[in-house]
Amino acid sequence: MKILKAKDYSDLSRKAANLISAQILMKPHCVLGLATGSTPIGTYKQLVDAYNQGDLDFSEVTTVNLDEYKGLPKENDQSYYYFMNDHLFSKVNIDKSRTFLPDGTEEDSDKACRQYNDIIHSLGGVDLQLLGLGHNGHIGFNEPGTAFEKETHCVTLSERTIKANMRFFVSENDVPRQAYTMGIKTIMSAHKIVVVVSGADKADIVKEAFFGPVTPQVPASILQLHNDVTVVADEAALSKCTELI
Repeated sequence: MKILKAKDYSDLSRKAANLISAQILMKPHCVLGLATGSTPIGTYKQLVDAYNQGDLDFSEVTTVNLDEYKGLPKENDQSYYYFMNDHLFSKVNIDKSRTFLPDGTEEDSDKACRQYNDIIHSLGGVDLQLLGLGHNGHIGFNEPGTAFEKETHCVTLSERTIKANMRFFVSENDVPRQAYTMGIKTIMSAHKIVVVVSGADKADIVKEAFFGPVTPQVPASILQLHNDVTVVADEAALSKCTELI
């Protein structure tokens, strides 16, 4: 595991975007695994800027996203498809027919998960997976206690995750209680993984996830066992990692 220390959020975003850009340049037809949430927004902005400057071409890139809320259509402004379209897909020359997310409108959970697994397998897996890190150590929507061997599955969100996402909705009652998420087995099958983490409020979980024991109670801890993980974190997020001193 490599730890890239960034000065601040802006520097973090540049460093993460550089890693993704390198992947696209080395393999223009690569499969990118993408994440939502507030932390990757700066990374996507950097990628859009690189595209606008003529330095990146997304025309052959395929993307698979980590997750989608169950029950939200693409058109809902809180769906993760809407997020990705707003921050990346609509701003670069990507073929939208090759941008994949779980189908949030599919009520049959087994069917939705099976279909998404089939898509990922048909693509030959993920070349580079971008991840954020939840306050409780979740990656995707794989909450504490999730079995490491799971592929795409339907999860019931923890109260802490619901409260963390409440700021994006009118009220807590509007936050979906379930989501379809790529499983930890699928995430760990990616050839490369880049984790972006920002802020002092993530310092405790950064130390626990990347320097503590590997346990399902801290889902991100499994990343310690992957052979190509780069954590890009700002000084605040790394402030409790005395191991780096």
